Parts: sequence; C-alpha cells; structure tokens
Amino acid sequence: MFAALLLLAIVALVVLWVIGAYNGLIGLKNKVANAWKQIDVQLKRRHDLIPNLVNTVKGAMDFERNTLEAVIAARNKAVNATGVAATARAEGELTQALGRLFALTEAYPDLKATGNVAQLQEELTSTENKIGFARQLYNDVATEYNTRQATFPTMLIAGVAKATPAELWQITDDTERAVPTVDLSTTKPAP
Repeated sequence: MFAALLLLAIVALVVLWVIGAYNGLIGLKNKVANAWKQIDVQLKRRHDLIPNLVNTVKGAMDFERNTLEAVIAARNKAVNATGVAATARAEGELTQALGRLFALTEAYPDLKATGNVAQLQEELTSTENKIGFARQLYNDVATEYNTRQATFPTMLIAGVAKATPAELWQITDDTERAVPTVDLSTTKPAP
C-alpha cells in the first residue's frame, strides 16, 4: 500500500513538472513573439517617418538625389524583409543610408534650420533609441527561451512544446561595429 502511494506521488510530481516545463516553454515562446512585435512596431514607425523626412529635404537637395534614392530603396528593402537575420541586415543598410542623409543635411544650414527637418530628425533619433531597447529585450527573452529549451531536464519536453531556437538579432554589417570618430575641437591643427 505504501509503495503504491509513493509511486502515485512520484507520478503526480513528474506530471506536474512536465506541465510546468511545457507551460514555461510556451510562455517564453510567446514572450519572444511579443518582443519581436515590439521591434516591428518601432520599425514601422521608423519606416513611416522616413518618407516625410525625404519629402521635406527633397526640394533643397535636388543635386543629392542619389542619397535620397538610396534612403528610399533601403527603406523599401527593410519594409519587405522577413525573419530576424534579413530584417537586421536590411535595417543596418537603412541606418547607413539615413546616416549619410543626416550628414548631408548638416551641410545645408537653411535646411538644418527648418523646423520640420529638425523635428523629423529628432523623432527618428528617438525611434532609433526605442528600436535599440526593443532589440535588447528581444535578444534577452530569446536567449532565455533558447537556454531553457536546451537545458536538462526541460529539453526532454522541448519537442512536445514545439520549441525551436529563436534567432538572435545581431549586427551583420561591419560598418555598424565601427567606433564613430568624434572631434569636438573648434579648430583643426595645421598639416
């Protein structure tokens, strides 16, 4: 009788553990999906702001048309990217194109003084920060999910929960890894 009760208790504990592990994996899978959607929301905001910025500067920068076209082409590529790796690559290209556009707007004092351009640049900068935080959250949750499904004993039920490793957001372009040069001097030394 005691052996039967002990066996029943062990089976009940195993069943409860399986249920808890399964539910934990499903919860993390949903957190990964939610974190990706948070990135998607910020990227959509970024993609929506870019045409407004390009249209605002277009008239003043007619002879810089190549830069404007590169920004629009990079935006369109980013909008149509699917999957973490492809999106990261396309967004990196868009970031570079925007960087070139921002650098060119610095060369046009009249354009730089325009309230619309400054406001749009500020909104894009704010959105870039939000994208960075969303990417960090996504990678944190995805790493936790990947770790949980790869560690014993949870890995025993990962297949039942249809848990597959989540792809991490990573920098794919070496130019994004480059450290920016900051020069705060007001005068350049003579060569």
